Amino acid sequence: QVQLVESGGGLVQAGGSLRLSCAASVRIFSSYTMGWFRQAPGKEREYVATINRRGTSTYYIDSVKGRFTISRDNAKNTVYLQMNSLKSEDTAVYYCAAAGSSLLFGPRDVDYWGQGTQVTVSS
Repeated sequence: QVQLVESGGGLVQAGGSLRLSCAASVRIFSSYTMGWFRQAPGKEREYVATINRRGTSTYYIDSVKGRFTISRDNAKNTVYLQMNSLKSEDTAVYYCAAAGSSLLFGPRDVDYWGQGTQVTVSS
């Protein structure tokens, strides 16, 4: 069983930055592909970013490329999402996700979810 706990969400003005963290309680964190998803009110949960097990490859949806950076620290069992140049359309609940496979590009790939953290960007 893997437990994921997100932190770092909050209210920020457009153009500002936030850094989300996700701490995993798991024996071998480096065996999981990690990712972030988000869900805005009235919308489906949306894939945002993925990082592979060693942290050497990252993937993003087009709308966040150049603004968001996913990273991980396997020694601390933690994955991060640095969000810069935030826009009002980034407002959503952000979820940390873990997958036992090497693929993590959609909700069906996820084995474990965090509880979510709210990010609100005011214009």
